[in-house]
Amino acid sequence: MAGHSKWKNIQRRKNAQDAKRGKIFMKHAKDIYLAAKQGGGDPDMNASLRLVVEKAKADNMPNDNIDRAIKKATGDLDGANFEELTYEGYGPGGTAVMVEVLTDNKNRTASELRHAFSKNGGNLGENGCVAFMFDRKGYFVIDRETTDADEDTVMLEAIEAGAEEMETVEGAYEIYADPEDFQNVKKTMEESGFTFETSEITMIPQTMSAVDEEAGNKMVKLVQMLEDMEDVQEVHHNIEADEAIMEQL
Repeated sequence: MAGHSKWKNIQRRKNAQDAKRGKIFMKHAKDIYLAAKQGGGDPDMNASLRLVVEKAKADNMPNDNIDRAIKKATGDLDGANFEELTYEGYGPGGTAVMVEVLTDNKNRTASELRHAFSKNGGNLGENGCVAFMFDRKGYFVIDRETTDADEDTVMLEAIEAGAEEMETVEGAYEIYADPEDFQNVKKTMEESGFTFETSEITMIPQTMSAVDEEAGNKMVKLVQMLEDMEDVQEVHHNIEADEAIMEQL
């Protein structure tokens, strides 16, 4: 993962969250619904549900919204049936793009995604066309201002907790783990006094795809269009561009 840092992207994304709060709550509600549907409505007994509830609360999602999503999944309230899907495609300049969705209408979602890709110089591909270019990883960020521990101490704690590797970037420590070890790493390090700026299971690109300004601007429009879709939960890509482009992403 050397050379690839999500930290700046996370900071930029957080700056824009207030303008999208309603949409963020909707996406959290879908995540909570799916986790509760698959593993039950008790966060103490369902690690996946506990994780998505923690993420929702970190974004100040009201408890009533969280409880409503759980009750829909467990049948205590009427609601739509959602399905979790991943679409793959190529963005401008041959960049790899993976889109995670939660939808109650696959035909509608596929049509909207196909339109977004074609409108912005890309194309929606078949399953597996770019997935091999990404690794699914547990990903943690510790803001260096929130801990007195030095780099060696944090790395030792992370490895002992089950992490695979750690990278030190500007202002933060980035920690990577196997998804199966995610909960153990999170729990162990939190018990040791560490606070995570973010903790999630995500897709990390194996290599980055450099693009010129024209392709970069098209990629910005594609990602923004995808993220504005109600069914889209996450957009992953491997674009590498100048700072102005990355700021917009």
